[in-house]
Amino acid sequence: MWQQQELRLAPRSRGFHLITGEVTSALAELREVRVGLLHLQLLHTSASLTLNENADPDVRHDLDAFLRERIPGDLPYFRHTLEGPDDMPAHVCASLLGTQLTLAVRDGKLALGTWQGIWLGEHRDQGGARRLIATLQGE
Repeated sequence: MWQQQELRLAPRSRGFHLITGEVTSALAELREVRVGLLHLQLLHTSASLTLNENADPDVRHDLDAFLRERIPGDLPYFRHTLEGPDDMPAHVCASLLGTQLTLAVRDGKLALGTWQGIWLGEHRDQGGARRLIATLQGE
Protein backbone atom coordinates (compact mmCIF):
# COMPACT_ATOMS: atom_id res chain seq x y z
CA MET A 1 0.00 0.00 0.00
CA TRP A 2 1.18 3.46 -0.94
CA GLN A 3 -0.56 6.64 0.12
CA GLN A 4 0.53 10.25 -0.25
CA GLN A 5 -1.01 13.48 0.88
CA GLU A 6 -0.06 17.07 1.49
CA LEU A 7 -0.50 18.48 4.97
CA ARG A 8 -0.76 22.20 5.66
CA LEU A 9 0.71 23.36 8.94
CA ALA A 10 -0.57 26.60 10.45
CA PRO A 11 1.87 29.50 10.76
CA ARG A 12 4.00 29.32 13.87
CA SER A 13 6.38 31.63 15.66
CA ARG A 14 10.11 31.25 15.27
CA GLY A 15 11.37 28.26 17.23
CA PHE A 16 10.73 24.53 17.46
CA HIS A 17 7.23 23.07 17.62
CA LEU A 18 6.12 19.52 18.43
CA ILE A 19 3.89 18.38 15.53
CA THR A 20 3.70 14.60 16.06
CA GLY A 21 0.00 14.61 16.95
CA GLU A 22 -0.89 16.94 14.10
CA VAL A 23 0.86 14.68 11.60
CA THR A 24 -0.53 11.39 12.89
CA SER A 25 -4.10 12.65 13.25
CA ALA A 26 -4.06 13.81 9.61
CA LEU A 27 -3.07 10.33 8.39
CA ALA A 28 -6.08 8.05 8.95
CA GLU A 29 -4.45 5.27 6.90
CA LEU A 30 -1.57 5.08 9.37
CA ARG A 31 -3.77 3.01 11.72
CA GLU A 32 -4.14 0.34 9.01
CA VAL A 33 -0.41 -0.28 8.53
CA ARG A 34 1.08 -3.26 10.37
CA VAL A 35 4.63 -2.64 9.14
CA GLY A 36 5.85 0.22 6.97
CA LEU A 37 7.51 3.60 6.61
CA LEU A 38 6.29 7.18 6.75
CA HIS A 39 8.38 9.67 4.83
CA LEU A 40 7.85 13.36 5.59
CA GLN A 41 9.19 16.06 3.29
CA LEU A 42 8.88 19.73 4.18
CA LEU A 43 8.38 21.84 1.04
CA HIS A 44 10.34 24.86 2.28
CA THR A 45 13.94 26.01 2.52
CA SER A 46 13.74 28.11 5.69
CA ALA A 47 12.20 25.55 8.07
CA SER A 48 13.25 22.07 9.16
CA LEU A 49 12.09 18.72 10.48
CA THR A 50 13.85 16.80 13.21
CA LEU A 51 13.16 14.01 15.67
CA ASN A 52 13.86 14.89 19.28
CA GLU A 53 12.50 15.31 22.83
CA ASN A 54 8.71 15.17 23.07
CA ALA A 55 8.17 15.90 26.76
CA ASP A 56 10.19 18.88 28.01
CA PRO A 57 9.61 22.07 25.97
CA ASP A 58 12.86 23.48 27.42
CA VAL A 59 14.74 21.26 24.95
CA ARG A 60 13.02 23.01 22.03
CA HIS A 61 13.79 26.41 23.57
CA ASP A 62 17.42 25.50 24.17
CA LEU A 63 18.04 24.24 20.64
CA ASP A 64 16.50 27.41 19.21
CA ALA A 65 18.65 29.57 21.51
CA PHE A 66 21.76 27.60 20.51
CA LEU A 67 21.09 28.07 16.78
CA ARG A 68 20.22 31.78 17.11
CA GLU A 69 23.49 32.42 18.92
CA ARG A 70 25.62 30.54 16.42
CA ILE A 71 23.83 31.66 13.24
CA PRO A 72 22.81 35.28 13.76
CA GLY A 73 21.33 37.38 10.97
CA ASP A 74 24.07 39.98 10.95
CA LEU A 75 27.03 37.92 9.78
CA PRO A 76 29.05 40.20 7.47
CA TYR A 77 29.66 37.54 4.82
CA PHE A 78 25.95 36.78 4.17
CA ARG A 79 25.05 38.11 0.72
CA HIS A 80 21.51 36.71 0.48
CA THR A 81 19.81 39.49 2.46
CA LEU A 82 16.97 40.75 0.20
CA GLU A 83 14.33 38.78 2.14
CA GLY A 84 15.42 40.10 5.53
CA PRO A 85 18.08 39.38 8.14
CA ASP A 86 16.38 36.17 9.30
CA ASP A 87 16.27 34.51 5.87
CA MET A 88 19.85 33.36 5.30
CA PRO A 89 20.20 32.05 8.87
CA ALA A 90 16.95 30.14 8.28
CA HIS A 91 18.42 28.50 5.17
CA VAL A 92 21.53 27.49 7.13
CA CYS A 93 19.44 25.97 9.94
CA ALA A 94 17.24 24.09 7.46
CA SER A 95 20.31 22.68 5.71
CA LEU A 96 21.94 21.62 8.97
CA LEU A 97 18.85 19.96 10.44
CA GLY A 98 17.24 18.78 7.21
CA THR A 99 13.77 18.94 5.72
CA GLN A 100 12.94 15.22 5.59
CA LEU A 101 12.32 12.37 8.02
CA THR A 102 11.68 8.70 7.39
CA LEU A 103 10.01 6.97 10.32
CA ALA A 104 9.15 3.34 10.97
CA VAL A 105 5.49 2.36 11.35
CA ARG A 106 4.54 -0.60 13.52
CA ASP A 107 1.04 -1.83 14.34
CA GLY A 108 -0.74 1.33 13.20
CA LYS A 109 1.53 3.82 14.99
CA LEU A 110 4.85 5.54 14.49
CA ALA A 111 7.57 3.42 16.07
CA LEU A 112 9.10 6.22 18.11
CA GLY A 113 11.20 6.01 21.23
CA THR A 114 9.58 6.93 24.54
CA TRP A 115 10.79 10.52 24.45
CA GLN A 116 10.81 11.11 20.68
CA GLY A 117 8.58 13.48 18.78
CA ILE A 118 8.51 15.20 15.38
CA TRP A 119 9.56 18.82 15.52
CA LEU A 120 8.96 21.57 13.00
CA GLY A 121 11.80 24.06 13.18
CA GLU A 122 10.49 27.47 12.13
CA HIS A 123 13.57 29.54 11.42
CA ARG A 124 11.91 32.74 10.13
CA ASP A 125 10.32 35.44 12.26
CA GLN A 126 7.28 35.37 9.94
CA GLY A 127 7.53 32.03 8.15
CA GLY A 128 3.86 31.60 7.36
CA ALA A 129 2.00 28.37 6.75
CA ARG A 130 4.15 25.36 5.90
CA ARG A 131 3.40 22.41 3.59
CA LEU A 132 4.47 18.85 4.22
CA ILE A 133 4.24 15.85 1.90
CA ALA A 134 3.53 12.64 3.79
CA THR A 135 4.19 9.39 1.92
CA LEU A 136 3.07 6.24 3.69
CA GLN A 137 4.15 2.81 2.51
CA GLY A 138 3.32 -0.44 4.23
CA GLU A 139 1.15 -3.49 4.60
